[in-house]
Amino acid sequence: MSRLTALKLAAAAAAITLAASACSGGGSSQTTAQAGSGTGTITVWAHDGQPQENASIQAAVAEFNNAHTGVTAKLTLLPQGTYTQTVESTPRSKLPDVLEYDGPTMSAYVYAGKLSPLTGLVSSATIANQTSSIIAQDTYPGDGKLYGVAIANSGFGIYANKQLLQKAGVTWPTSWAGAWTADEFRADLAKIAAVTPGGKALDIQENEFQGAPELPSYGFLPIVSSAGYQAVSSDSAQGNLDNPKVAKAIEQFASWSKYVDPNTDGNAFVDGRVALSWVGHWMYPTYKALGSNLLILPLPNFGDGAKSAQGSWAWGISSNSKNGKAAGAFLNYLMSDKIVGPYTSSDGAPPATKSALAASPLYKQGGPLYMFTESLDASCGTGALSAGCVAVPRPVTPAYPIISQQFGSVIENALKGGNVQSLLDNAAAAIDKAYSDNDNYGLK
Repeated sequence: MSRLTALKLAAAAAAITLAASACSGGGSSQTTAQAGSGTGTITVWAHDGQPQENASIQAAVAEFNNAHTGVTAKLTLLPQGTYTQTVESTPRSKLPDVLEYDGPTMSAYVYAGKLSPLTGLVSSATIANQTSSIIAQDTYPGDGKLYGVAIANSGFGIYANKQLLQKAGVTWPTSWAGAWTADEFRADLAKIAAVTPGGKALDIQENEFQGAPELPSYGFLPIVSSAGYQAVSSDSAQGNLDNPKVAKAIEQFASWSKYVDPNTDGNAFVDGRVALSWVGHWMYPTYKALGSNLLILPLPNFGDGAKSAQGSWAWGISSNSKNGKAAGAFLNYLMSDKIVGPYTSSDGAPPATKSALAASPLYKQGGPLYMFTESLDASCGTGALSAGCVAVPRPVTPAYPIISQQFGSVIENALKGGNVQSLLDNAAAAIDKAYSDNDNYGLK
């Protein structure tokens, strides 16, 4: 499934997950799958995605069954539009042994007691081969335990048309450490706009905001991080998301709206109406039509180092499983190079394992998407930010759905000219109320 489709699903998941966590009363009753015999039949749920991805998963299940005498994995592909709703509404006792989940939903599932920690079920070699950015996404802050492993990750930055940049007399950064400052970026937007017929310079996928409401959060939370703050820190948004430095950064971003092509036809970048497109890896199959004119560049630095987004779908073992050893063996197989390589090649996503990432023609050093690899290799994790780290997971908390909802609204209204500080103040208050209403989600 394309990353954009995943963002559409995550938006639907947000409202569902928020409602589920608000009434779960969870947090203190997390359970672990039973190890079982390591033989027999295990049930597996996955979302019904793009045909090539479905084929990869179906082939992996068939190959696993052929290679593992005594264990049979039974795969069910559930409709992608209602997949997360199905997981949310299914009682813990009715969940399969193995289930796929979108990264931001992990914390709510753990809080509801639906996912099992993987230690002792998945091999240490499998876990060690997961990239640091994926480990950050799938580790629950409430107990520090790992609840998922992933086949694919995501990359985010700025695609650029080299020919248009040269026409505008713009020089460009070649590393995340050397990213544009926000002021430099604005100055270059003006230069680019001066040489385009419509006077525009930048695409931010604004045409997709309604169809993929998670996109504003996924794509623009890096601005908050680049200003030096997390959306939530110590289980509070107030003093963090609404910090004046964050407000200044988002005000700078919103001031660029006059250079943004609304991209209503989806072709602003490929047709040359703009030189820059602020978006993720999933556009590479379309944008590679620019050939040698295509560049991938870092996002701007808003004061505390350029930051990027990360994270995608992952796989976990339900707390209901009575055969965790067999479920773990299946995940070990699913995370092997023979599965990860073909799967990620089918949709162009960054592999989520170190070995497959290093071998990928797209993402290895010298590959066309290596700029994304550099950001993922410099993951900030979920701890304190630093100027030198780059990829930041979306907040790993059961409160993520309301964070996404509130921050997405901030971005959309800021671009329309709203008062950014007031928008952030209101968003932070709403997020902190969700924590208060849910007894802090059992977090310390």
